[in-house]
Amino acid sequence: MKTSNFDYTLPPELIAQRPLAQRDTSRLLVLHRADGRIQHKQFSDILDYLQPGDILVGNDSRVIPARLYGRKPSGGKVEILLLEQLDNTRWKALVGGKKLREGSVIHLLDGDGQVSDVTAEVTTVLHGPQREIQFNQPTDDWLHELGYTPLPPYIHETLEDAERYQTVYSRPPGSAAAPTAGLHFTPDLLFALREKGVIFETVTLHVGLDTFKPVEAAEVSQHTIHTEWASLSPDTARRINEAKLAGGRIVAVGTTAVRTLETGALRSAGINGSLQNISARDAAGETSNLCPWKPVSAFEEPTDLFIYPGYKFRAVDVMITNFHLPQSSLLMLVSAFAGQENIKRAYATAVSEKYRFYSFGDAMLIL
Repeated sequence: MKTSNFDYTLPPELIAQRPLAQRDTSRLLVLHRADGRIQHKQFSDILDYLQPGDILVGNDSRVIPARLYGRKPSGGKVEILLLEQLDNTRWKALVGGKKLREGSVIHLLDGDGQVSDVTAEVTTVLHGPQREIQFNQPTDDWLHELGYTPLPPYIHETLEDAERYQTVYSRPPGSAAAPTAGLHFTPDLLFALREKGVIFETVTLHVGLDTFKPVEAAEVSQHTIHTEWASLSPDTARRINEAKLAGGRIVAVGTTAVRTLETGALRSAGINGSLQNISARDAAGETSNLCPWKPVSAFEEPTDLFIYPGYKFRAVDVMITNFHLPQSSLLMLVSAFAGQENIKRAYATAVSEKYRFYSFGDAMLIL
């Protein structure tokens, strides 16, 4: 399967640069998988499509102020983007600057551009610009004072209210990017869904910036997916399974919730270890899928589940998602769920109808 099959042309002016004043007034493209039918709605109209007993599952990870600025002793500028916490002083990070070898020391800057008393030492050189770094003080003591909210590279405007890059139900900190499908929900909309009888649950997947990277391999199966820490609690798994057995649909809010739920279902099905190649194994008929639905099992571990066409969905029935970058693993995931031709047609329609794309853009409901 060629990566180029997941390309499309997007006029730059359709990349949303700022959030709307009201979260749930974004547009909603409704895609019916069975017949490819498309409807144009407002996000708040999602009330009309979810039913009593449905289980709405969002990713509650909170974006941390993961962008840091610093200087080398020589005066050279350095930018650090925190990716994965290893302990209270050690992180994997993207580090921008020249000659940052093992042993290099970086002095972090405060909001006035002055050198603070926090330093970072490069302890391991990883792939490309990635480094393992160690701070001289626990991160929790200074991160919110020195760090900045990291926006995706395609957003060029300053975000005035950092909370608009958080979901209203965000809780545990850990993401370098927002689970953006959840940005459309307001407290009032969540209350209205609850009044209708929709069950709301959360899982956690800490989003890394690799989520925005295009797949560089010519063949999809040759791409190595980014690994992200995820968690599905025993109580949440039990409530999801009980509601599903009672006739509800599992409605995943975003690709991160999909990957978490499907990881839980694969663990329940007895598929352990790396999930990197599960889509290829599904397509080749190497995995058993005797039951059209698998209950989800609780877990707390990194997941490398790579979903692209050929994958057999075991948990998720309905998906809410934003519009994704060309040739990205996220576009491959939604293509696996809705069908490649359906997604190609939906994206072409969204472009022609001038939907807003990417993190602060409009949404799609895939039924």
